[in-house]
Amino acid sequence: MVIIEADYDPRTRARVLAVVSEHGPVTASAIGRRLGLTPAAVRRHLDALAEQGAISARESVAAGSARGRGRPARHWVVAEAGHEALAADYDHLAAAALRYLRDAIGPEAVASFARSRVADLETRYAGQLASAGTDPMARAEALVDALRGDGFAATVRPVGDGGLAGIQVCQGHCPVQHVAQEFPQLCEAETDAFSRLLGVHVQRLSTLARGQHVCTTYVPAPTIPTRKVPTS
Repeated sequence: MVIIEADYDPRTRARVLAVVSEHGPVTASAIGRRLGLTPAAVRRHLDALAEQGAISARESVAAGSARGRGRPARHWVVAEAGHEALAADYDHLAAAALRYLRDAIGPEAVASFARSRVADLETRYAGQLASAGTDPMARAEALVDALRGDGFAATVRPVGDGGLAGIQVCQGHCPVQHVAQEFPQLCEAETDAFSRLLGVHVQRLSTLARGQHVCTTYVPAPTIPTRKVPTS
């Protein structure tokens, strides 16, 4: 049963924002299914979040899907104000510390810090990926589970076909996004760690730090079977 009071509950609005962060671009109907809300309730929350600048809409039709006449469904993604709302309070302190390293020692000190940071992450994640075996998709799913445990709104899905098949690991929210805007060494070190953890050279296609709505990492895996992913 859908509770009408949830239409106005700020906690529900935060849950809507979290779904957009993790699954965006996502439609209102898909959000409603995930949260058990009526379409009208979801639209009210989306309108309010859009008015605050927390999310923005993109009108598009998913590839291979068919729609009747009328306006294309709007797909929602997190906008700048939304990322700020999701950001951790230590952003300013972390950026100030990295500026001090850069100015006092040099740019290589920042790169060294970034490598040190992901080395800890890599050590913690290695056991989870080892338990997943050698299947590329299982290892990518284990990586996503580990990222979620560290506050990254991460998802994974197969893409492509045949020899071009692969896996996309997406991060809809990153706890260090605002610091990485000034210090891309954090993104570069993370990408290198993903390559080592997955045992294959991966390619970063987009990042939140560069202004895209999601961090997307392509993992080549031509041997995986393609699977249909439900469209929103």
